[in-house]
Amino acid sequence: MDEMEEELKCPVCGSFYREPIILPCSHNICLACARNILVQTPEAESPQSSRASGSGASDYDYLDLDKMSLYSEADSGYGSYGGFVSAPTTPCQKSPNGVRVFPPAVPQPGPQQHLLPHPASLPPIPRNSCITCPQCHRSLILDDRGLRGFPKNRVLEGVVDRYQQSKAAALKCQLCEKSPKEATVMCEQCDVFYCDPCRLRCHPPRGPLAKHRLVPPAQGRISRRASPRKISTCTEHELENLSMYCVQCKMPVCYQCLEEGKHGTHEVKALGAMWKLHKGQLSQALNGLSDRATEAKEFLVQLRNMVQHIQENGVEFEACLVAQCDALIDALNRRKAQLLAQVNKEHEHKLKVVRDQISHCTVKLRQTTGLMEYCLEVIKENDPSGFLQISDALIRRVHMTESQWGKGTLTPRMTSDFDLTLDSGPLLQTIHQLDFVQMKVPAAPILQLEECCTQNNSATLSWKQPPLSTIAVEGYILELDDGNGGPFREVYVGTETICTVDGLHFNSTYKSRVKAFNSSGVGQYSKTLIMQTSEIAWFTFDPVSAHPDIVFSNDNLTVSCNSYDDRVVLGSAAFSRGVHYWEMTVDRYDNHPDPAFGISRGDVLKDVMLGKDDKAWAMYVDNNRSWFMHNNSHTNRTDGGVAKGSTIGMLLDFTRRILIFLINDEQQGPVAFESLEGAYYPAISLNRNVQVTLHTGLPIPDFYTPGEADPTSSVC
Repeated sequence: MDEMEEELKCPVCGSFYREPIILPCSHNICLACARNILVQTPEAESPQSSRASGSGASDYDYLDLDKMSLYSEADSGYGSYGGFVSAPTTPCQKSPNGVRVFPPAVPQPGPQQHLLPHPASLPPIPRNSCITCPQCHRSLILDDRGLRGFPKNRVLEGVVDRYQQSKAAALKCQLCEKSPKEATVMCEQCDVFYCDPCRLRCHPPRGPLAKHRLVPPAQGRISRRASPRKISTCTEHELENLSMYCVQCKMPVCYQCLEEGKHGTHEVKALGAMWKLHKGQLSQALNGLSDRATEAKEFLVQLRNMVQHIQENGVEFEACLVAQCDALIDALNRRKAQLLAQVNKEHEHKLKVVRDQISHCTVKLRQTTGLMEYCLEVIKENDPSGFLQISDALIRRVHMTESQWGKGTLTPRMTSDFDLTLDSGPLLQTIHQLDFVQMKVPAAPILQLEECCTQNNSATLSWKQPPLSTIAVEGYILELDDGNGGPFREVYVGTETICTVDGLHFNSTYKSRVKAFNSSGVGQYSKTLIMQTSEIAWFTFDPVSAHPDIVFSNDNLTVSCNSYDDRVVLGSAAFSRGVHYWEMTVDRYDNHPDPAFGISRGDVLKDVMLGKDDKAWAMYVDNNRSWFMHNNSHTNRTDGGVAKGSTIGMLLDFTRRILIFLINDEQQGPVAFESLEGAYYPAISLNRNVQVTLHTGLPIPDFYTPGEADPTSSVC
């Protein structure tokens, strides 16, 4: 039962669940903890969540604050399931919109903590309140019912209660303020455990209390456990019992839900039949998981035996090696110490690999056993609706846990044999060349300078192994610094001996190095190669990321559009450092359209005007005037438009973090945007009435003076 304890603890407070509720994503949380992590969202910023067509109307609107996809009630809050999220290690949570929530400190669990206030007595929840699941981090907006709209997980509550009762060494008094004493009696009418001092002080045997029946604590525990559970009622219609199961919505419903039409067109089945069906499915899934757990236990025994075999084989190999080295007189004695060191290294390597695998498999088996015990306890529950509320999620978890024990998981990563052969045949004069076969780490690779080069903001590196090296190589690791004297970082790991790195900073000096590795370890680094990226940035429009309606010509320097709607195309290079200037000339301008010029992130919307979303910073202009636009906010209307032959310039200065626009070599309006950070692509949106040509490699305008000297700045 100890392995199951993690399943019974709230991810927010870390204590056993108290009055758990089920979120639409199938995760659980204490009712009190749910109130603590609520975040009030301004009404103007509350997006309307999209509803799944054909399904019942959902009571919760998911927030698209962290760019996750929307989930409807029809799919139970699941899209593509990415795996488990561990419970937070600190009391601080962070919602997807960046709000940090600090729940109040939770006292140590005790009997009195179960006496929680009734939800009706709690203060009302503000409108537009938002709650974020602490496990999967999906957010949703509460409806008018607030937290009462979430179903209670009675099955989990029952399992927690049984678990705590089985673990309790002695029942404690519920009225002791400090260091509760062992309870001596329980009042059946008050449903409270008392020690002798608290019973005399708070429950004297006189007046109305004289008629109360006091029983021993153990008998009171049994009466508590045997007390009948409440009949499940509908969360929508509190006076109606749950009697049917909606197959489409995957939830228990009452007859009134069917009569009102919310589930009237959905397929429904009897609650008892679906309860038995889902219990059978969970039991069947547990059988497969149980087989995996049995195999894992046997595999752990095998790994532990391997440890003993490795130790025995290591001792045997050392003894054999000592005997051979002693036979080679004094010359072999000097070499013997070196060979023993290599054997010990292999010995430790094998032990480390096997012990790491034992540790990993033990943790996974513990989690699997805990899930199995929890599921078995859930199956014991006699609450059909409560079981059906969590059965789908449990079945998926069981299948997913079983899949984690897939092929290769129960296979040793290391053999217990030492694949080393000592060649004792050579003559005495060759003794200094004696070595184990394939037991060295690879030598340092040699950079082939004639094949290493830079082009624009890309670098190509080529290397090879030393000509006389016969040591096997399994792969290479290429490292570059940040182009500004920072630490090295891995940019490639693989078997190839040539690699091109794209997306580097312009006019920057990079250091690069490479090393080889095999099963024995990682070799030495090669010599460091210093490379200089292009001072001038030459780029074109990018046909790969552009909207399909964009038409390219002139080697991707000229673009037009075959749609009347605005379409976006980006440049092929991104900038995040230095000073950059480029221009676009208007080759065709018909019917007074308003193309938009500027910069954007790589994931900007491609089917709307540039600047409509928060991923673009643009100036859109017609034949008379222009506006700056970001996130659909229009500012700084300025007289002066464009026509055929006009030139629009964009100056992006990261030293000052600003963007300036020019029309026909004159600055258009004030500084357009400030506080720019990150990587940006040159961008433009246009329709079929416009055609433009891109010009790069230009000097900055004479009127502009760059900011403070920056060793990483470049001009393009």
